Amino acid sequence: MNSGRRMIACILVGLGALLLAAAVMIPTYTVGKVAKTPLDLRITTIAKSVPGEESLVLDAKSLTSPEGSAKVDKNVPVVSQRFLTVEEPSGSDEMTVQAGQTLRRDDRDGDTGILTASIDRVTIDRVTGQPVDASPNSSLAVTVDKSGASVADALTRQGLQYRFPIGTEKKSYPYFDTNARSTRPIDFVEEAEINGVPVYHFRQTIPVTNMNDVVPAATNKLSLPAAKWGLEGDEPVTMTRFYTNTRDLWVEPRTGAVLKGGESIHLYYGRSANQVDVTALKAHLVFDEETIDAQMAVTQESLDKLDLFGKTLPIILGILAAILLIAGAVLGVLSGGSTSRRTYDPPTEQLRTSNL
Repeated sequence: MNSGRRMIACILVGLGALLLAAAVMIPTYTVGKVAKTPLDLRITTIAKSVPGEESLVLDAKSLTSPEGSAKVDKNVPVVSQRFLTVEEPSGSDEMTVQAGQTLRRDDRDGDTGILTASIDRVTIDRVTGQPVDASPNSSLAVTVDKSGASVADALTRQGLQYRFPIGTEKKSYPYFDTNARSTRPIDFVEEAEINGVPVYHFRQTIPVTNMNDVVPAATNKLSLPAAKWGLEGDEPVTMTRFYTNTRDLWVEPRTGAVLKGGESIHLYYGRSANQVDVTALKAHLVFDEETIDAQMAVTQESLDKLDLFGKTLPIILGILAAILLIAGAVLGVLSGGSTSRRTYDPPTEQLRTSNL
């Protein structure tokens, strides 16, 4: 009987020790495997110009028309749409992200409303969000050939873009801007909340950039009659296209997911960087509510996994381990001290003799 109890006690103590070890190891090892950007991402984000704020778009046809000066339309609804997927090569530690993006004026139908279109690919680390150390590590397509197929330029870039690190900190990070094709700091601004979820607000400022220096294209440097630019005279005037932007991102720090984003973008033609002669695009674009809700839903799945393996399971296993260890210890003590003391019972004859 005692040996059986001792065996059960040993089993309970062993199971308790095993569960205790599991409670300690799960946050250390399992969370490290779970805390990575998922490989099944398929995310559509839509940012729209903020109603009531200035929204200007150059009518491109007015530049090529034989008469009249450049026409800039006011109060234009502008929509930026991006479809992000995970492509090959992707694996346990790295992933290739592809983002197809269009910017269009929403007051015109079909292709007539498209202002810009691009396909961006970059291979990143699934934990840090940084591009991998390779050359090239990305590509960007903003033009098409005669058949309509996109023409991609190979790039070697640094800086975050579509994801922040797992465990984002309150500090500045390098961030890549596809328009300027350059990396500049994006700075921590403040802690905030979106629908009750704590987030970190970051902001990046892109200084005035000569777009013809970035990509020597016909649209980035134009020579047209002065009247076309709204200037006096008959001589051609050369204008350069410039770009500046202020980018705001709200990041869920545990997963590095961007829950909300906004850009105050300004593209313009000028005789110098400090002179705005004709605005090509000026708008404040912010994620719409449907996009924010969708980002929240995807992020919540990752947070639930982190909580499961980082908190819930270790706590449950720790409690079970304590119960088993205590039960095993108590049973071991009882089995060890349960050997009964033998009581001396005198023979009946002896009792009779002593009573005489």
